[in-house]
Amino acid sequence: MSKFNKIITISCLILFLIFLLFPFYWMISTSLKDMRAIFKLPPEWLPLNPTPENYVKLLQENYFITYYTNSIKVAFSTTFICMIASMFAGYGFSRYSFKGKNTCLMLILSTQMFPVISLLISLYSIYNQYHLLNTHFGLVIAITTASLPFCIWMIKGFFDEISISLEEAAKIDGCSRFGILFRIIFPLSKPGFLAVGMYTFLLSWDDFLYSITLINKDHLRTLPSGISIRYLGEFAYDWANVMTVSVVATLPILFLFLFCQKYMVAGLTAGGVKG
Repeated sequence: MSKFNKIITISCLILFLIFLLFPFYWMISTSLKDMRAIFKLPPEWLPLNPTPENYVKLLQENYFITYYTNSIKVAFSTTFICMIASMFAGYGFSRYSFKGKNTCLMLILSTQMFPVISLLISLYSIYNQYHLLNTHFGLVIAITTASLPFCIWMIKGFFDEISISLEEAAKIDGCSRFGILFRIIFPLSKPGFLAVGMYTFLLSWDDFLYSITLINKDHLRTLPSGISIRYLGEFAYDWANVMTVSVVATLPILFLFLFCQKYMVAGLTAGGVKG
């Protein structure tokens, strides 16, 4: 690559990076301004008098802490259940041969093709019949079923890469099937499990449609539905509050990506594209 082309490529990448990061910068910048500075024209690209007042006010609001706690509870529960269920299902599809195996795999994957909106009406009716509305347990089940098909395919790809000869050697040494799974397969598939965990956590943390439909009691709401109901009005918006809440809500996802990004990339490239 010539020097000129290299400069053009780097310049394009920098512009693209600025384009991607600007909304996040503007969100943080707005959260540090008072209302007068937010609506000022021309806009303040850098806060001239940054104030932590919005953050102090937010942390003093009990309902925000409640939404945050509910989101953490639902996200961790969904992630845990999904990791366990996808481990057993993925291992079964990877190691056992049975009639209709490929059809089952395709049927599982096909559930990802249905729009969530088309499922919500029937799901609401079923939940109402079994008294699962306004419960975190019901919400966890709904998000788990939404993320599980892709997780099974992802973790199955990792299991396929592990040589069966390792399991046969363990069997000769007297190791049971569960012993093989937890002592040999699981340690070798840690990147895959972390990728499954990250994918499920992101899906659960950002879920809006399930939580706004299945939960209508304020003290049970999670962050996405809580923000839309509490902070986004019909005729007016408190942009300082909305941006402050959005910054704080983004922090868990940001830290997750900073420390586990390589596992997510490995999971999507190694496990998610193999049949």
